[in-house]
Parts: sequence; C-alpha cells; structure tokens
Amino acid sequence: MATERLTGPQIAQADLAHWRLVGRHLRTRLLTTDFARGLEVVTAIAAAAEEAHHHPDLDLRYGHVDIALRSHDVRGITERDLALARRIDQIAAELDVASEPSAPQEITIALDTDDMARLAPFWSAVLGYDQDPDEDDTLLPRVGHSPVVWFQPSEARPGRGRIHLDLYLPHDQVEERMAAALAAGGRLVTDDFAPSWWVLADADGNEVCLCTWQPRD
Repeated sequence: MATERLTGPQIAQADLAHWRLVGRHLRTRLLTTDFARGLEVVTAIAAAAEEAHHHPDLDLRYGHVDIALRSHDVRGITERDLALARRIDQIAAELDVASEPSAPQEITIALDTDDMARLAPFWSAVLGYDQDPDEDDTLLPRVGHSPVVWFQPSEARPGRGRIHLDLYLPHDQVEERMAAALAAGGRLVTDDFAPSWWVLADADGNEVCLCTWQPRD
C-alpha cells in the first residue's frame, strides 16, 4: 500500500542508485552549475510534486539542490517516496543533471540523562522545538534543517560527556568517513553495534556515533 511504512531492507531492494536512506529521510543531491540552473531543477521537481500530491523538502544552493523525501502523514518512507524519487531521477536525466547521493547526512544531538522530564522543557524552550508525536524521547525543530534532539536514558559515566552527536550517513560512505576521523586524531570506542553504528571519540573523549540504516550483525 502507498501509505505503508517501508523498512530499510525494503528501501534497499527498490534499487534507487541515486538515493540513500539517511536517518529519517530518503536523500540525494543534484549537482547544478549555477543558481539559475538549480532553480530550473527545483521548478521541474515542484511541478512533478504537485502532480503526485506528494512534496519533498528542497534546499537550493548555488551549486546543488539537496532533496529529502519522507511521508509526513505516516512519519516514514513509503511507496509514494520511491515513486517520486524515480520521477526526480527522470527529471535529472532530462535536464542532464548529475546526482551525488554520497553527500547527504543528518545529525542528532544526543543528551544522556536519567531524568528526561527534568531537561526536556528547557531544551524545547531554548531551541524552539516540539516533542516528536511518535517518540517521547525526541524533540523536533519546527522548521528548517536543525538537528533533532534525542534524550538517551543513561547515568553519568566517568570520562564521558553527557552530550554526543549521532551522525547519520549513507551506508556506503561511513567507512570512509570513519577512516578520515581516525586519521585526524580520533579513536574507535566500539564497533560492537556495527554496521548499525560505530562509536568514535576525539582526543578529549567527546563522542560521536556514525550511524546507518543497516541492522546490527
């Protein structure tokens, strides 16, 4: 059904070579030569979206257009997103625009706490965020592309900060990004949860989880 939420493996089986499941969205980047060319691409996508009655999030920049697809009514990826992705691929081919699906990423700010109810009102107020209607432990930005805030149930641990980042990457880019981070002075904390996520830290112990859609081994 067009409104059924799809799993990561189901999306992978759709064989959308120019798209990646990154965090909560199906994403790609279209490479344009200038702003006017980007506007042409956005206009064509907008027409297709109106025809499909399904609308992507578009971010127009001078040299590229970032596209994020998600069915907001069911808060997940559905067949409607796959169909629109294929239509956008057709538009890109017609306009001779290349894609760079390795570029998109999503960031979540994760706060360790043993008392979310005590902290969440502050972060909601100071950031202007709302509680996720589906996930009690998550705050969402009202507009724009600001990071999601997630409260991780956890007690304080010596040598570890209470805030870390969850960085969602295309599944075929995470190892390259991890190698670059380790070469830049980082260290691997654990790969016990790979290929779903790896935990890295900087020289002071500040942590980041490199995350993909893939399930744990």
